[in-house]
Amino acid sequence: MLILTQKTVMTVMASVAVSVWAIVPVFSEEELSVGSIDFEKGRKFWSFQPVKKLELPPVPDDWVQNRIDRFVHARMRAEGLQPSPAADRRVLIRRLSYDLIGLPPSPEEVESFLSDQSEGAYLRVVDRLLASPHYGERWGRAWLDLARYADVRERWVVTHGSPYRYRDWVVRALNEDMPYDQFAKRQLATDLMDETGLEDMPALGFLGISPVYHKELLLAPQVIRMIVAEEWEERIDTVGRTFLGLTISCARCHDHKFDPIDSHDYYALAGVFASVRRSDRPSVPDERARVADKARKEVEKLEKEAKGLKDAKSPPPDRDEQLFRLEERIRHLKESTPNYDHLVPAVVEASIHVVAKEGFGTKLDYRSGVPRDLRLQMRGDPATLGPVVPRRFLRVLSPGEPKAFTQGSGRLELANSLFHEGASLSARVMVNRVWLQHFGRGLVATPSDFGTQGERPSHPKLLDDLAARFVEEGWSLKWLHRELVTSATYQQSVGYRPEMARRDPHNKWLWRMNRRRLEVEAWRDAMLAVTGQLVREVGGAPLDLSRADNYRRTIYGKIDRRDLEPVLQIHDFPDPDAHSPAREKTITPLQQLFVLNGQFFRQQAEALVTRLYREAPESEEARIGLAHELLYGRPATEEEVDLARSFLELEGASDHENWKRYAQALFGSNEFLFVD
Repeated sequence: MLILTQKTVMTVMASVAVSVWAIVPVFSEEELSVGSIDFEKGRKFWSFQPVKKLELPPVPDDWVQNRIDRFVHARMRAEGLQPSPAADRRVLIRRLSYDLIGLPPSPEEVESFLSDQSEGAYLRVVDRLLASPHYGERWGRAWLDLARYADVRERWVVTHGSPYRYRDWVVRALNEDMPYDQFAKRQLATDLMDETGLEDMPALGFLGISPVYHKELLLAPQVIRMIVAEEWEERIDTVGRTFLGLTISCARCHDHKFDPIDSHDYYALAGVFASVRRSDRPSVPDERARVADKARKEVEKLEKEAKGLKDAKSPPPDRDEQLFRLEERIRHLKESTPNYDHLVPAVVEASIHVVAKEGFGTKLDYRSGVPRDLRLQMRGDPATLGPVVPRRFLRVLSPGEPKAFTQGSGRLELANSLFHEGASLSARVMVNRVWLQHFGRGLVATPSDFGTQGERPSHPKLLDDLAARFVEEGWSLKWLHRELVTSATYQQSVGYRPEMARRDPHNKWLWRMNRRRLEVEAWRDAMLAVTGQLVREVGGAPLDLSRADNYRRTIYGKIDRRDLEPVLQIHDFPDPDAHSPAREKTITPLQQLFVLNGQFFRQQAEALVTRLYREAPESEEARIGLAHELLYGRPATEEEVDLARSFLELEGASDHENWKRYAQALFGSNEFLFVD
């Protein structure tokens, strides 16, 4: 009888696979069917045209406050619409505060704005909020959605790098108003830029935290080549959609069905990502890094020793005491060593080659400092190869034949191309993303698809004018925010007017402001802020959101790529495994159950009651009024005071319990969840 062991079977299968797949057909350019994309025609598409400042439409009245309003008002008139009145000042400061820093204004800030009737009061609030360190936190979270940020990586990724360093770099860069072109370039190639240093090394987290797919190296090389090709596709998709608003990855298996992007474009960019390797890199000078690395190795040794004690079948009698000493030593080393977690997830210049291992299986051969150009893979199959495609930028965005990338992997040349050949498109895409966050709908409703399958801009002249001025103003994001929020368009009220709604039910032409629901981060942060518990420290290691003593902003909550926190899951937080152009908005029973029964909600209700009794001990009415000022930025009406008193007099529970239920009801209201 022939007995086959598992190893024998795997060896036979791998040998057969290698023998079959070792013969990889290679096709020449002449043997391939030439694509039918007309690039000259493709360059005439609206999003590929150069941006420029445009002639302003005439203004029949004094409603407008800046150039934005001229374009918006002209379109309104063409559609038979009239703008809405300006919002109440209480509404405006609440709207501004949430939009610019993601936190509610305090009662003192509201009163200060209301009492300042001098010219320029509104602009002073705008500038104060833009100068706040919390501006970077609010807008950094919006960027992290695009960058598929996660604190906890795939379980098979061996890394000592701290992803939160990338998150903190994004926050810092935005607070410093780093020009957007520099902000983007450093995330792709800061290590190759002469003008940057170690302080910007965390920026490479944009690539360094990319999803890593599991590679079982006992399998045949062809299987692993397919997995590696999937990773290249993910990088191209994220870079293409984030910076250019283009679905470049659709050209992996064939020329793009809709946009002027062919497979040669795709593999030209894939060669860039095939020439880099994910790696942890130091973010401090060598001498400080050596001290931290020595401490980390000591910690690894102690942790191994502690694990041995825990797993011992015959533990020593003083095991608990030994474990305590080891854990204290580990804690001391981590807390006392400067820059202990200085390593950041990044990339280095090293091309990847998938080769057969002797006998069976596969190995990954990384060649440091040696870039590679890929062969075109027919139908996306690494086993069916076409001609070699030199690394370069997209043809449709290049004035002629794109120049080959010759500087290492080509990352820096790619980054520069995004803001040289692709500058107009990059500017339009970013302007649209900021507009989306402020108005609830982009000028282009598909923020990561500016191709032919995407929506056309509702206000094309406005988008072009804004994008051109964004570039002219040095790619300043704070300038862009200021321009948007100081417009009369932004300052409109949300009031519903039946006649206007019949003409434009979806408010496409911006005849009023859109009422918007808070993202889960702003909602949770607002609860902590109004209870007085919010820790406003900027930056630092992530904490579990489920911890009862976690009073930090939600951006500092731990994001696990494979096990997302429940509070985030049920409140439309994006998948950290993929680029997310915009938050989905759902209404589900789980969300309401969280309001009714969630431990966090009950804790905040308790904390709010404590604050109300501490700051308004004189009367029930004073506490009711303070609650409305804190949560809604306005005084309570007489009807609301009467309703609250009726609720607080309910029998069957103590006064304190009734107050907790009342506070919970206020937190669960639409007025707290939505911004007018």
